[in-house]
Parts: sequence; structure tokens; C-alpha cells
Amino acid sequence: MLYATGLKEPDMDKAQVGISSVWYSGNPCNMHLLDLNHKVKEGVEAAGLVGYQFNTIGVSDAISMGTSGMRYSLQSRDLIADSIETVMGGQWYDANISIPGCDKNMPGVLMV
Repeated sequence: MLYATGLKEPDMDKAQVGISSVWYSGNPCNMHLLDLNHKVKEGVEAAGLVGYQFNTIGVSDAISMGTSGMRYSLQSRDLIADSIETVMGGQWYDANISIPGCDKNMPGVLMV
């Protein structure tokens, strides 16, 4: 399966790093994280490792303030942590670099 992702035989002995970000375009705190994620992957690969990128969810209570949407801010932290943990465990990655975008999703990243 990993050959289909672009890996070659020498890559099979390299550590695999999961690079998770809370990127989404609907929040100015997070909309730049996809670009940062690409730069992190470049650094991981320059260090002789294999980097696999993935995203998780994010909620901005600054945008949803005053609506019922703001109720999702705290529980989103658990979902962020759970989704990163699920990918990391399920894919059996050797390390994780997480890229949060604001004070609302950083706790979820740190909980992992």
C-alpha cells in the first residue's frame, strides 16, 4: 500500500511522521496552516524521514459567538485529540507534529 503513496524501497526503513494541522479556510486563525503544513513536510523529508499530512476539524467560537454554534468550542477539543490519535494509532506512525491555529484548538492538539 505504501508504494502507492510514492514511497520507494529505501523509504521503507525510514521513520514515518504524521503531520496534523487544524487547517480550514473558514477562520483567519487557521487558513494559513495548510501552507505551513507543506513547509513542515519539506523539513521532515529534508531530515531523511517520511512525512504524511492530515487535517482535523476546527471550530472558531469567535465566529459563532452569540449563536448556538459557540457551544461546540469545548467539545471540539476532544474531537481534535481523538482524530489525531486515531490517525496516529491506526497508521502506526512513529512521530507526530501537530499544527494548531488558535487558543481554541491548541488544547486538543496538546491532549494527544
